Amino acid sequence: MPATILLIDDNAVQAATRQTILKRAGYFVIAVLNPERALEQFRSEEFPSPIDLILTDHIMPCMNGNEFVRKLREFQPKIPVLVISGMVEAEEEYAGLGIHFRLKPLLPDNLLASVHRLVTNTE
Repeated sequence: MPATILLIDDNAVQAATRQTILKRAGYFVIAVLNPERALEQFRSEEFPSPIDLILTDHIMPCMNGNEFVRKLREFQPKIPVLVISGMVEAEEEYAGLGIHFRLKPLLPDNLLASVHRLVTNTE
């Protein structure tokens, strides 16, 4: 059974591009454009299968990646999270939250390598 990835990005084009890359690599991808909605879905267990990895953008309106991860960690302390940002200084905001951080632009091969390491627990 393929790993299930929750992809959170308010930019529909970037979300669709990453979703396509991940699906072609064999992952089951659930894309959500709003981090608040993703939290609601976690709390109400609306996902069709258990989430193995969360891939989120850092800068989003209403709730940035840091706020999302902090709220997520209140009830999902161990789930792997990969944060992608174009701002190197953003990584500091995630100190102590147990996330993995990658800088944009993240080429498809690098994205897939990071995802693979996280879903197979080899990072």
